[in-house]
Amino acid sequence: MKVPQGPYYYPNPKNKKERMYVRENDGSIEFRLWHQDHPQIWDKHGWLDMDIVKRAAGMYEKKGQNPLELYDQDIARALLKQK
Repeated sequence: MKVPQGPYYYPNPKNKKERMYVRENDGSIEFRLWHQDHPQIWDKHGWLDMDIVKRAAGMYEKKGQNPLELYDQDIARALLKQK
């Protein structure tokens, strides 16, 4: 899907309040999370490439949850290809 901010997908298809925007920057895919109930996420976090995402996920300590599941490079590539 696409809006003025760019193409996006729902990282959790059951939760339409959360979107993952994608773009290509110098050959790398970048992600930016938006959440309807938490607009500060968009304001405080810029565009992230997978290297940054992986390093940040390594610091994530909540058991049973993997933040990397939100960032899907295959979906991102497909969205960017449609552009």
